[in-house]
Amino acid sequence: MRGKKQLSVLTIAATYTGTVVGAGFASGQEVLQFFGYFGLRGILGLVLTTVLLAFFGYLILDLGRKLQANSHLPVVRYAGGKWAGTAVDWIITLFLFGSLVTMSAGAGAIFKEQLGLPFWLGSLVMIVISLATVLTGIAGVVTSISFVVPLLLVAVFAITLYTLTADYSALASALRTYFNPGKAPAPFWPLTALLYASYNLVLSAAILAPLGSMSGPRQIKAGALLGGAGLGVGAAAIDLVLLAHINRAANFEIPMLHVAGTISPLARIGYTMVLLAEIYTTAVSSLYGFVARMGKQGTAKYRWITLGAGAAAFGLAQFGFSNLVGTLFPAVGFAGFLLLGSLVYGFIKDRKVKPAVEAREAVLARQPTPAMAFEVAEELAGEGKDGNESN
Repeated sequence: MRGKKQLSVLTIAATYTGTVVGAGFASGQEVLQFFGYFGLRGILGLVLTTVLLAFFGYLILDLGRKLQANSHLPVVRYAGGKWAGTAVDWIITLFLFGSLVTMSAGAGAIFKEQLGLPFWLGSLVMIVISLATVLTGIAGVVTSISFVVPLLLVAVFAITLYTLTADYSALASALRTYFNPGKAPAPFWPLTALLYASYNLVLSAAILAPLGSMSGPRQIKAGALLGGAGLGVGAAAIDLVLLAHINRAANFEIPMLHVAGTISPLARIGYTMVLLAEIYTTAVSSLYGFVARMGKQGTAKYRWITLGAGAAAFGLAQFGFSNLVGTLFPAVGFAGFLLLGSLVYGFIKDRKVKPAVEAREAVLARQPTPAMAFEVAEELAGEGKDGNESN
C-alpha cells in the first residue's frame, strides 16, 4: 500500500452503503418482507442484520486488502478453496443477473402504480437505457451511485421524521400488536435476518473485495462498522415508516411511494424520481458486473451477452417485483450461506496461520541461513580490506 492513496473511512462506508442500498431497499419491499411483517421482533432482526453486515463486510474488505484483489474471485477462492470458491463465484455472478431482473420489475411497478402506464413499458424503458449505458461503455456508475444514495437517505429520514410526529399513535399500536410472519420469506425473524445479510453480502462482495485493496487496515475496520451501522439505521427508519402504515402499505408493490403520497403529491413525485434514479444505477452496475464476468469488454461476445442478458431480464421481470423480492432474494440468501461459511473458515484459517508465519519469520531473522552468513562475511572482509588500504 505504500505510495498509494488510501480511501477514507467515509468513502468506504458510503460505497458499502451504496452497494447494498438498491431499489429493493429504497422501495421498502425488502424491509417489509424481511422485517416489517414481524412487527416489534423485526427490530431485533435489524439489530442482528446490522452486526452481520458490519462483521462480514469487514472480512471481505480485509481479505481484499491482504490479497490485493481486483475482483471478488481471489477472496472467495482463498476463503472457500477451489470448489466452494468457484460455487460462490457463480452465485455472485448469477445474482447480479437476478438483481437486473428485479430492477426491471421495480421500474415496471412504478410505471403502473404511480404513472398509470403499462408494467411492461417501465421494464422495457429501464432495460433499454441500461443496455445503452453498458454497450457504449459510459463510465461513472460508482459516481452516480454515490450521488443518488445521499438523496435517498435524506428522503427516507425526512419521511421517517414526519411519520414519527404525525403518525406516532399508529406506529405505537403496530409495534404492540402487529405480527404476520406467514407473509415473510421465512417464518422466523432470526432466519430472515440471516437471509437478508447473506444475499446483500453476495451482491456487495463484487465491490467490497477490490475496495479493500485500495484501503488500509484502520480505514477498513472503521468503514465497515460505519457502513453496517448506516445500513441498519436506514433499514430501521423504513421499517418504522411502514409499520405506521402497515394495513395499507403492505398492499403496494412500492410501499414507500404510498407512504410518501400520504404526506403530499409533491413528496410522492420527489421520492419517485429518487427511486427511479436508484433503480437505474443498480440496474447498470448489475448488468455490467454480470456481463464483464462472462465476456471481455469491447468484444463481439461482450455485446451479444449484454443484449441477451437484457432480453432475458425483460422477460423474467414480468413475473412481478414483489414476487421476485419474495422468492429470488431468499433463495440467493440461502445460497449465500456458503459465502458466509467460507468467510468464517477463511477468518479462522487466517488467525491460525498468521501467528505461525510470524513466528517462523522471527526464527529466520534470528538464525541466518548459511547463504546469508556467507554474504555478511564477504561484506565484512571487504570493509576490512578497504580499511587496510586507507591506512
